[in-house]
Amino acid sequence: MCGIVAGVSSRDIVPVLVQGLQRLEYRGYDSCGVAVHVDGLQRARSTARVAELAEQIEQGHLASGTGIAHTRWATHGAPAVHNAHPHFSHGPGAVAGAAGRVALVHNGIIENHDELRSELQSRGYVFESQTDTEVIAHLIDAHYDGDIFAALQSAVSRLHGAYALAVFHKDEPHRVVGARAGSPLVLGVGSVDGQSGGEHFLASDAMALAGVTDQIVYLEEGDLIDLQLGRYWITDANGRSHDAADRPVRTVHAHSGAAELGPYRHYMQKEIFEQPRAIADTLEGIEGITPELFGDGAYRVFKDIDQVLILACGTSYYSGCAAKYWLESMARIPTQVEVASEYRYRTSVPNPRTLVVTISQSGETADTLAALRHAQGQGMTQTLTICNVATSAMVRECKLAYITRAGVEIGVASTKAFTTQLAGLFLLTLALAQVRGHLSDDQEARHIREMRHLPVALQAVLALEPQVISWAEDFARMENALFLGRGLHYPIALEGALKLKEISYIHAEAYPAGELKHGPLALVTSAMPVVTVAPNDALLEKLKSNMQEVRARGGVLYVLADADTRIGSSEGIHVIRMPEHYGALSPILHVVPLQLLAYHTALAKGTDVDKPRNLAKSVTVE
Repeated sequence: MCGIVAGVSSRDIVPVLVQGLQRLEYRGYDSCGVAVHVDGLQRARSTARVAELAEQIEQGHLASGTGIAHTRWATHGAPAVHNAHPHFSHGPGAVAGAAGRVALVHNGIIENHDELRSELQSRGYVFESQTDTEVIAHLIDAHYDGDIFAALQSAVSRLHGAYALAVFHKDEPHRVVGARAGSPLVLGVGSVDGQSGGEHFLASDAMALAGVTDQIVYLEEGDLIDLQLGRYWITDANGRSHDAADRPVRTVHAHSGAAELGPYRHYMQKEIFEQPRAIADTLEGIEGITPELFGDGAYRVFKDIDQVLILACGTSYYSGCAAKYWLESMARIPTQVEVASEYRYRTSVPNPRTLVVTISQSGETADTLAALRHAQGQGMTQTLTICNVATSAMVRECKLAYITRAGVEIGVASTKAFTTQLAGLFLLTLALAQVRGHLSDDQEARHIREMRHLPVALQAVLALEPQVISWAEDFARMENALFLGRGLHYPIALEGALKLKEISYIHAEAYPAGELKHGPLALVTSAMPVVTVAPNDALLEKLKSNMQEVRARGGVLYVLADADTRIGSSEGIHVIRMPEHYGALSPILHVVPLQLLAYHTALAKGTDVDKPRNLAKSVTVE
């Protein structure tokens, strides 16, 4: 979602700011901008791509050692230049075109912005945007009395909601201040002429600083920070100072090279084909099943719990839905899966013996973090996360963790993050089954063998791409699609429908196949393709009956079938045969053709595959 890069240095840091925005483009945005200190405040803003902003900067000869930059995903106010960050405050009673006094960028949402806006307007402040962010700039200006850090401290005490902020003032060159609550913000400690600490940066993601510094401090909830040349200070929400012991500098390798496209047309295509390696990396070093795969003390936690609660959003939610089938059938433990944004707002019955499992690619998903904290507030303190970012808030706030190794995922539509989440959740299932006495040595050995074989099996599935392209040519002409699955593969049907609608903009829905006759069958015509996930499992014969219901109504079937299902292609039935039946792990294989179907359908329709409209990669606001 929105991205922040800011810094102070004795050199021109504008190229660093622009490069940082380019590193953050994958998160999704609809406008961008930079503000610098050059005899006052100057800025450039655009509703096009960062490349266009860079041209503006070059034409305007913007150069400075102090600056802030931002990519915005619209919440309050349409994607328009006057709503783009950075925002300026010109002071009360200022006329149009007046010189700015305060420059600010903001990630998050301010819930009491209407109240603050009315108050500030009564004091003579003129608003030029529809954003909640401009309220913060004016509020800081109203509190300013020669010290921008003190003004920020006073202003954030009035804010309700989530924010990561970077701010500077025209009267204080070489100084940038920041704050975070509910949105991530990191400090980058840089060097000038070989001297460590000669320049400092703020960013919403350490990846923005790749190639500039790998010395990162993760700011905690409520922290405020003051950056100046050669030094910085961190205080918490109560005004207490924190040194390196409390906020240690960590060496973080952000691997900027992961953002390189290589021979692929799109990042999504690249990431689909990276799945064999991502699964291999995620399972690297797994020789046997032990609770300690999830952290020290995991055995005691697993012995003490009697149910599992999974909290997640979007694609991660669907991985949790698949895990529910594994956990209940293999580990014999009652499991509940909740949409994180709904769970935190409903009355539930807490059980302190619940293992709360969060799933997130970024580890910064606002709704999932808030749901985790809600569960903890209800006394459910046994927490574990399946996450792709080891340094994220989710990992820091959970007792236990399994870090997937999908690598950086640039495409908004998640692919390799999903399959590695499934791999991590399957390991969790086996570990819980072992602790609860439901995993024999022979079963453990068999599952380990099957997991080690997954990369090879995935390569064989990827070889089906030409057949999937043939399907995609049909789908590109459609406006709607249905996806069907039964049992463990119903969540895979859900994920397939989500992928198709995310990037091709075709309306797609998924149902358990047994629900067809309870309503969705009314939609079936020859213009409604029906994708069916058909592994050779205990529900296959039931699924075949559901498929006949579709054919009897003139529906056209597109079937992903295991080789031994005896489902053949015929008029109205298109079949792609999976290379092998993979039992409990088959969801990891069956989802890949659905990813390819979505990708090639979007390609045929000419949509923006990696940056679909209205969507962002990392949803860090509610």
